[in-house]
Amino acid sequence: MTPPVVLTIAGSDSGGGAGIQADLKAFAAQRCFGASVITAVTAQNTRGVTGVHQLPGEVVASQLDAVLDDLRVAAVKTGMLGTAEVADVVAARARAGDLPNLVVDPVLVSSTGHTLGVVAAFERLLPYAVVATPNIAEASALVGRPVTTPAEMAQAAEELAAGGPRHVVVTGGDLPGGGDQAIDAMWTDGGIRFLRGPRVPTSNVHGSGCTFASAIAAQLALGLAVPKAVELAKSYVARALAGGAGWRIGGGIGPLDHFEWEDTR
Repeated sequence: MTPPVVLTIAGSDSGGGAGIQADLKAFAAQRCFGASVITAVTAQNTRGVTGVHQLPGEVVASQLDAVLDDLRVAAVKTGMLGTAEVADVVAARARAGDLPNLVVDPVLVSSTGHTLGVVAAFERLLPYAVVATPNIAEASALVGRPVTTPAEMAQAAEELAAGGPRHVVVTGGDLPGGGDQAIDAMWTDGGIRFLRGPRVPTSNVHGSGCTFASAIAAQLALGLAVPKAVELAKSYVARALAGGAGWRIGGGIGPLDHFEWEDTR
């Protein structure tokens, strides 16, 4: 059977843990074929980002043209956009209906403080998103105030949904005081729903947000409805975190076990 095509529009992570590299691994793990449009090249490893090199909008547009003119894309995930110029290029394609099942992961700042995107850029895409997946730091930047509790996550999700996304999931994996539960707040037209799962005790979380959004996009490409796609993506990320918990790749925050290798040894 021919696998569905899922497109990632994001930055490249030279260390392989996040960005385009994580997205493509997550697509493959869900049995989808991954295509990519690179928006920026980052010099990055497990210790963080040491350099960011943005690509011009025309280069991003050229990649989009090449993919969309030939491949039948079933879902799209966006990550690091970097600049308003690039966001405009992507938003134009979304507005034209060329980016089905769009999942927007609003990557704004790296764990070491490097700016990877601007709020205005993601605001251009939100009206076309089927799902938006900000973490609590990104949600805070997007709504303009701190988001530090489940109640504030729920309120932020509802506010962001007013900007156009049909579903918003504010992820709380790094929520202070969350205890042994990883809590996400998901807004749908039926209201707020809290998604709970065991918190995986690991510091190897590099690329977890990218992986979550990509897994949702892959499940949408496979034909699942959003609530089920989000549920399966959350479960997949938990398994990937658990699998990579004991890894020692690099000297900093390590990556996930996307292919669940540790379960097969």
